[in-house]
Amino acid sequence: MPTFRTTDDVALAYTDEGSGPTVVLVHGFTAPATAWILTVDALLAAGHRVVTFDRRGHGESETPAHGQRMARHGRDLGELLEHLDLTEVTLVGASMGGNTIWAYVDQFGPARLSGVVVADQTPKMLNDDSWPHGFYGYDASNAATHFDHGVPQLDGGRTVDRSGPAVARLAERLGGFPAFRDSTAPETLPLLRDHALQDWRDVVRRFPLPLLMLAGRESQVWSCEHAEAAVAGTAHGRALVIEDAGHAISIDQPDRFNEVLLDFLGEVADR
Repeated sequence: MPTFRTTDDVALAYTDEGSGPTVVLVHGFTAPATAWILTVDALLAAGHRVVTFDRRGHGESETPAHGQRMARHGRDLGELLEHLDLTEVTLVGASMGGNTIWAYVDQFGPARLSGVVVADQTPKMLNDDSWPHGFYGYDASNAATHFDHGVPQLDGGRTVDRSGPAVARLAERLGGFPAFRDSTAPETLPLLRDHALQDWRDVVRRFPLPLLMLAGRESQVWSCEHAEAAVAGTAHGRALVIEDAGHAISIDQPDRFNEVLLDFLGEVADR
């Protein structure tokens, strides 16, 4: 993979394939960019330029001790768009990748964008009286320690065995399983803690372009109602729940995810 160097001297790996309207795919926590391969295939076949990148501390990118916070990850995304001189871009983020997009928009604004798709990421992880759609069991009483040992294991939602065939399909396409990073690594935990404390609802609410918030009906980490709640009051936002999918929508239901994404891209092109 080619790399570019950020303004704080970190080499980030990326891919850039195809031609046509540009889609940038932003992966989730610990996942590599290669986990998007089935969506990359669908987008290339539909005539899109597709860019993916490994966020710092992920995949083939460098893993510095510094910059492990959402603001810097958003800036990294902005510097990638600048490096490739991309405009009229649709950003697609899965899990933490979705909030990386909001961290980018918060700092750089929407000038380079055409639209945003977020797959199963609540804009606020911490539950309180104003927002019951955060990470299960996470509230002010345990905010300081809940993610000290990585992502806590939860019992609800889609079970691992039901996702097995979908994961096997992804592994077959890649020639092996995607190389996920250790969520408990000392370079990784600060990012997770910072992610968990952020509130991007005001950024979502003010976003002036087409926005699609997706939720997995059987998400293991939060209720699917977060998507509808997130777009309430937005000018161009809508929500959709993907059936028979957990948190990793694009892995559990890649064909349905790709269908929905391509429909959204068609709507953006027709504006």
